Amino acid sequence: MKFCCQLLLVLLLAGQVSAWAQTAPPDFSALETTILAELKQTRTPGATVVVINGGRVVFAKGFGVTSVDGGQPITPETLFRLGSTTKMFTGAALSTLAEQGKFKLDAPIGNYAKGLTPKLAALTAHQLLSNSAGMGDFSPPFVSHDDSALATMVRGWKDDVLFGEPGKIYSYASPGFWLAGYVLEEASGKAYAEAMEDLVFKPLGMLRTTLRPLSAMTYPLALGHNLQNEVPVVIRPAFNNVAMWPAGSIFSSGNELARFVLAFLAGGKLDGKEALSPAVFSRLAGKHIPLPGETDSFYGYGLLNLPTRGVRLLMHGGFSRGYGSMIQMAPEHGFAVIVLTNKSGETLNRTTTKAKELCLPFKPAAAEARRSAQPLTQPELALLTGKYVNGPQTWEILAKDGKLFLRAEGEEQQLHKTGVQRLSWGTELEQDVIWLPGADGRAEYVFTGLYAARRATPDTRK
Repeated sequence: MKFCCQLLLVLLLAGQVSAWAQTAPPDFSALETTILAELKQTRTPGATVVVINGGRVVFAKGFGVTSVDGGQPITPETLFRLGSTTKMFTGAALSTLAEQGKFKLDAPIGNYAKGLTPKLAALTAHQLLSNSAGMGDFSPPFVSHDDSALATMVRGWKDDVLFGEPGKIYSYASPGFWLAGYVLEEASGKAYAEAMEDLVFKPLGMLRTTLRPLSAMTYPLALGHNLQNEVPVVIRPAFNNVAMWPAGSIFSSGNELARFVLAFLAGGKLDGKEALSPAVFSRLAGKHIPLPGETDSFYGYGLLNLPTRGVRLLMHGGFSRGYGSMIQMAPEHGFAVIVLTNKSGETLNRTTTKAKELCLPFKPAAAEARRSAQPLTQPELALLTGKYVNGPQTWEILAKDGKLFLRAEGEEQQLHKTGVQRLSWGTELEQDVIWLPGADGRAEYVFTGLYAARRATPDTRK
């Protein structure tokens, strides 16, 4: 029976690939126009854009220069630092170890990694990789270029790095991936950079992709830029911290990232053979934890999984010092778009949208229904008021004259009830605060679009 199921899967994949192959590539002149206009409008020195359609690369081109200080033209071989797009690769490495029978994603990480507090040791890699571990988001305590940085940092953590109950709610947390990277080191017996090479990069033929800046600089490399007085300037010195590598520090190119995506779309196959187990990519794409307030959107392992204009997309972006990146995939259509830039946080949103509109059966963009405020009752006010904490971040919901306000970072915004467990603010009520009740009916967690926070107790209230 198992063999029959595997054979059926192979036949289905073959049929899908055959159908993809019949798809004629669109005219990309409009895409190039969009890219050039967006680079100019955003003052981005350069970018690489790759489009995969029908399971094959149909567009791969570099634009602009590696540096405003006499740089070279960018090509699809130019390396960029990815930022948080790295997270899906950390998930792929741990998933590969699991497929090799050397690691269990749902087992306590303390089974593999030493030096952790009991609460941290009880977490699972599944929780860390799906941003559901209750881990706070915070800056690393030091900057280091040594491979020992990951172990030194996480072994120094106390239980206060956790803000919530594991498995309870999605909350974006780079520290969760730092911890996952340390677990990868302990479970594989190798430094994080070497483990990534052995488990992911080399099997996929990503031979220039690296975590190490001194290796990256031996290849064509785009330098990172910030804007100063609306003019792009090279960031000097370039930033690097080994303690942050597992959440956002891979150097790669458009062509090498395309190899990862092609294997993803083909269920692990690349160049006619299995490069990684199909189960690895299934785990990355899994609907592991729902996004609060959404009905059909989830986080996998370093990937968002959500519907967009009638097409299900898997995606993740990366914002780092001097760079921006984006990978968006529609596996059912053999489609992906990859964008790499050398400007802090720039992911060329209009470019990715144009690529999707050219290649995917998108439904027309629907106008969002205008939200209207609903009355808040006194009992509801009592359920919601309080302080909510995520690591160093604190949000306070307070009541004044029968109205609710959100206080964060020294500013206050009036909140309006716009749905069940939904509060909104902004000129069009476009910004949301989702709240989840605890056992007593009071709001225990709030979610603000990226981060969750838990109601402060007497021990955590500041």
